[in-house]
Amino acid sequence: MHEMSIAMAVVEQVTAAALDAGADSVQQVRLEVGELAGVVPEALAFSFELACGGTALEGAELIADPVPGRARCDDCRTEWPTGMPPKLWCPSCSASSARLLSGRELRIVSVRWTEEPEPVRVLEEC
Repeated sequence: MHEMSIAMAVVEQVTAAALDAGADSVQQVRLEVGELAGVVPEALAFSFELACGGTALEGAELIADPVPGRARCDDCRTEWPTGMPPKLWCPSCSASSARLLSGRELRIVSVRWTEEPEPVRVLEEC
């Protein structure tokens, strides 16, 4: 299941960014996941929950926004949704010189974290 390695990489990258920003914990991670990326959303969500355990991301919400596959014909410039399994021949001219425009994305789009609280200053008694 490669979703676990993806989830672990996301947790590692977000943890590093949160530490650099002085964040205490992460509340939400939003990803773009292309329909052609070969990722099973349910498996990714399950893996993400496991990978977050014991980290600053524990309990964080994962939002995976799907990105539909789209292609364009190099010959006639027609664009179309590829679907799954992907159709990579032009529906207009039947050419097989298609270029994928979208659908293979797998990227962190945004992270929402809680900033570390201000330290409490203790005044010395006189």
